[in-house]
Amino acid sequence: MLLQTNKLSKRFASFVALNNVDFQIAEGEIHGLVGENGAGKSTLIKILAGVYRLDEGEILWEGRRVEIHTPDHSRKIGMNVIHQDRNLIPAFNGVENAYLGLEYAKHAGAAVDWESMKRRVLEVIDSLGIQDLDITKPARDLSPPQRTLLEIVRAMMVPCKLLILDEPTASLTDKEAEMLFHTIERLKKQGTSILYVTHRMDEIFRLTDRITVFKNGVMQATVQTADTDIDRIIAMMTEKWESNATEDAREFGQELLKVEGIASKDGIVKDAGFSVRAGEILGIFGLGGSGRTELLECIYGLRTAKSGAVFLDGKEYTNPRPTKSLQNKLVLICEDRRGKALVGSLSVRQNLVLSTIDHYTRFGVMNKAREVSDTLKNIKELAIKTTGPEQTISELSGGNQQKVVMAKALMSQPKVLLCDEPTQAVDVKTRAEIHNLARELAKAGNAIVFVSSDLKEVLEIADNIQIMAAGKTRDYFKNENVTAEQVLACCYAGESGGISNE
Repeated sequence: MLLQTNKLSKRFASFVALNNVDFQIAEGEIHGLVGENGAGKSTLIKILAGVYRLDEGEILWEGRRVEIHTPDHSRKIGMNVIHQDRNLIPAFNGVENAYLGLEYAKHAGAAVDWESMKRRVLEVIDSLGIQDLDITKPARDLSPPQRTLLEIVRAMMVPCKLLILDEPTASLTDKEAEMLFHTIERLKKQGTSILYVTHRMDEIFRLTDRITVFKNGVMQATVQTADTDIDRIIAMMTEKWESNATEDAREFGQELLKVEGIASKDGIVKDAGFSVRAGEILGIFGLGGSGRTELLECIYGLRTAKSGAVFLDGKEYTNPRPTKSLQNKLVLICEDRRGKALVGSLSVRQNLVLSTIDHYTRFGVMNKAREVSDTLKNIKELAIKTTGPEQTISELSGGNQQKVVMAKALMSQPKVLLCDEPTQAVDVKTRAEIHNLARELAKAGNAIVFVSSDLKEVLEIADNIQIMAAGKTRDYFKNENVTAEQVLACCYAGESGGISNE
């Protein structure tokens, strides 16, 4: 075995994150790791990466006991982790990012040998069969799949025997994910082991040789992928629970949000418009680069619009800004929860009240008792798994962090919710809970705009679907017997447009 853990345990105060985990990865295999948010997957990854120290047990690497103290030590023995949150420097180009943590090549006069470094990076790219990755561009100008591929290039700049991928396709479309799968399969052929962590079961069954299931910090089983099925895996992952996805037909009320001819100053959004009514969930779907996120940011005031109009509850909304949007009962749930929605060093309580902090002050004095009371109420109502209001938000699983983001948004009592990838990288149960919350909010008379790169999710949650392509809104569907093929045909049609069943 390449990697083996024996009786591995990790605790945070009284919370047991991992309990007696015996886990193995063979040489040259793609090993899937699945479980609900909070099951212990991220904790295991961080122990292997040298971020956390184990409390009990041991790690065997190529048959020898090792103690991994730092990320640099993990990398030196042959392990590399590509985390769900990309660790590239936006202003650095591909060569500079690939050499992060490595010694630069030098000329005899001690000047940096950029040409030699560029050749080395291109050699790695060629060995991985990667195409269309411009290493002269800064990382901020690369597409999501290109940034993921650049992270893989960085990982393979040094000898890598085990590559750990944590939710690598969370923000990718199906077409973009195919680029990544090609690279993963090539790495396997070269003898690199892959630990593949995701909530997307179709990817697990497509790529992996074996699957390990975690639940509540305990390893449930490791099975051969070919000998199992999705129902068995989900049964091992979850408690006795069923999704409550059925609902009665709803009547929509008045138009709460109308957008006409929005174009962003940076040119990403070119001509976008839609409307959403009280009680309606409008799904917005488009391929990568279609401008979905940027459109929501223009409406909310995070991105500058050069033209167009926004109407809230029948009144024109001009010069939008985040603070002003909250005051007008318009809230944005960002795709990047760690970068834009949460402060990792603050507690659950402090994060929850960030957007409504003025409501808890009087004469400049914070009413902490009220903060705690409201936080406990939200923890209970949204079933947030935490040790309490004062637990640091970064210690929560991704799904529970996302629930805090949702709770924080609801603290402002919005009428219109702009939801950008609200279920990105959460488990099956949490995803269904967020869907049910969206439906309950719609039933209560709110208007919801729901953006997702997962077409199946849009078809499941939305009452109506608006297509975006190349920065423009195009076809509109009532979500009645609509197929994925119809929607994708409109997305790929580009400038020629598609069909509408309105």
